[in-house]
Amino acid sequence: MKKISLMKKILCLAFAVMMVATVLVVPTSAGSAYQTYVYDIDGFPLYSPDAYTAIKSVNSDEMGLEVAIETPGDMITDKDQNVYVADTGNNRIVVLNRYLKVQFTISTFSNDQGVPDSLAAPQGVFVSEPNDKYGKLIWVCDTGNNRIVVFDEKGEFFKIIEEPEDSLFETDSVYKPVAMAVDQYNRLYIVSSTTYQGIIVMTDEGEFTGFIGAQKVAISAWDIIWRRFQTDEQREQQEQLVSTEFNNIAINRDKGLVYVTTSTIDDANVDGAIRNGSKDGIYSPVKLLNANGDEIMRRNGFWIPAGEIDYVNMSSDSDDVTGVSRIIDAAVGPLDTWSIIDENRNRIYTYDFNGNLLFAFGDKGTMLGNLASIEAIAYQGDNMLILDKTNDNITIYQRTEYGNILLSAIEAEANQDFDLAIDLWTKVLQRNSNFDSAYVGIGQAMYRNKDYANSLTYFESAYDTTNWSNSYKEIRKEWMSTYFLLLLAIIVGLILGVMFFFRWMAKINKKVATSGKKRTFGQELAYGFHVIFHPFDGFWDLKHEKRGSVRGAIFYILLAIVTFYYQAIGQGYLLDPYGGFASVWGQVLGVLVPLFLFVLANWCLTTLFEGEGSFKDVFVATSYSLVPLPLLIIPATIYSNFCITTEVDIIGFIGTLAFIWLGLLVFFGTMVTHDYSMGKNVITFLGTIVAMVFIMFVAVLFTTLIGKIVSLITNIVTEIQYRL
Repeated sequence: MKKISLMKKILCLAFAVMMVATVLVVPTSAGSAYQTYVYDIDGFPLYSPDAYTAIKSVNSDEMGLEVAIETPGDMITDKDQNVYVADTGNNRIVVLNRYLKVQFTISTFSNDQGVPDSLAAPQGVFVSEPNDKYGKLIWVCDTGNNRIVVFDEKGEFFKIIEEPEDSLFETDSVYKPVAMAVDQYNRLYIVSSTTYQGIIVMTDEGEFTGFIGAQKVAISAWDIIWRRFQTDEQREQQEQLVSTEFNNIAINRDKGLVYVTTSTIDDANVDGAIRNGSKDGIYSPVKLLNANGDEIMRRNGFWIPAGEIDYVNMSSDSDDVTGVSRIIDAAVGPLDTWSIIDENRNRIYTYDFNGNLLFAFGDKGTMLGNLASIEAIAYQGDNMLILDKTNDNITIYQRTEYGNILLSAIEAEANQDFDLAIDLWTKVLQRNSNFDSAYVGIGQAMYRNKDYANSLTYFESAYDTTNWSNSYKEIRKEWMSTYFLLLLAIIVGLILGVMFFFRWMAKINKKVATSGKKRTFGQELAYGFHVIFHPFDGFWDLKHEKRGSVRGAIFYILLAIVTFYYQAIGQGYLLDPYGGFASVWGQVLGVLVPLFLFVLANWCLTTLFEGEGSFKDVFVATSYSLVPLPLLIIPATIYSNFCITTEVDIIGFIGTLAFIWLGLLVFFGTMVTHDYSMGKNVITFLGTIVAMVFIMFVAVLFTTLIGKIVSLITNIVTEIQYRL
């Protein structure tokens, strides 16, 4: 018995251990300090596997510094993976090796006059690689001294580049270099915190060559009016507000292109650029400039590269932060990818060269991977380094397997190895089915392999109508070249069929006009095709000669309902990429409610203003005016299944034309029906629209009142039942 009791205890203990282990073991993402995500085409965040994961946070003690870093301002790496930090609070540059151990610091030096000198609050640092003219140089934005100081790779003084002088600078301007970059031709691109004209460009000898990339700020309508009454001096002062200063810069060393960031654009302008999907970048917080200052950033993603997209809801987990991102730094990563950081949310957003968001992550907090106050970003081989200004440390993020596959797919696509790209993008989808860019990547690879039919499926999965249209265009081109004669015969047949149909309708209407016999239902319907082309005598005969009927009017109402229902369910992919569901009753209400509101309002109003038409006359005339809708909308809907992006506007134009035609017929129909002059009919027509609004208001008010009465009675009955 003792053995059995002991066995029970062992089994119970094992079971308890298993239960505890089950509770403690959670998915990796659940234990992560932050959530990685991307955005879909509708602007909703979708969870993604981590592309980078935090592995270590290195503070000043671990770096080997006797004096801790204080309020750092910038960080950069070189090709040897050494790290350079602008230690603003301590007036020095800290140089670390690839393992983030201190090599040396730069704070004091002897200048070119042999006089002891020192740095003052340096906010920016850049390292240029060896070239034909120089070896490796360390360029320091000596912000407090309003100059650039250059050192060699060992930290020895090389030269000073003083404040540029040129008539393009404002007379009272202050030169405050805070960030800089140097291209392969030794051109200097300098960000001055108080300069509004753009990025300062100088030679390596300090010769000023111009400004590039000036930002723009919207001027309100009131400012435009007010400027007409301003003096020349006031206008000159206001001109300074036209441009916005930049706050940081990064360079793509291989291409010689610079990314510049700003956080001083009005939030409303950034919001408008995001919502409108702006491709010009006028109000974008990050730009890509070539040597001439032209803005050449590709913004081919679902949303423009501006940081947070769902900025109303996607706040930091620890702080209730909303509003657009405040971009303060950028860094160029492998394969022309690039990242920006959001100071508001301590978050990193990474894009490919085409502007597609690859991943976003980061948050405020104390766990490894979270930050207190993000300040700078730099790439170090396969790692991403983030500088924290408050904690004065550097967090190392290592690229994950998912991140490696993602970059491999981008590389295969860039190398035009499309078969490999398809395989790699498929692996990305196996790990992250939410990544719409992977569907687009596979579709584009198939497109370049001329597998147009299969590419459509992947573009549809990402709701990418632009690339879908490009593939379908090739399919349609091939189909048209194969069946050209058949297509030509169909078009000619349709034209002849339409011409024959309208001639047939004209013959029927002409015959009925002189027959004197009772009209058949078919003849009453045929008369609708006379009305739409001859509204004045058509509506006159409709009322006085009884060429139409109520049953004919009802038929055209039903035909309009069918037309709109078919339009809702039968549109092509470009007009309905989501395949939305349409309710028949929704189309019924969409036609009947405005129709009967107009008929009722017009009849009530014209009764007071000597209108000669009865309720029946107005109803019949308005219903017969619906004839253009099926004539134009149904063919346009059919055509939408064969169109490409550049032809979508044609379909919209046809739909607009149908409603304009309908409006003109209704207008002239009421004028003829009531025997009004043009001026009187205009006033009555506008009055009818106002009356429709009034009737709707009364109906809503009455419905609300009835609802409250029913609710009151229900509550009274419930109370009585409860009391009893």
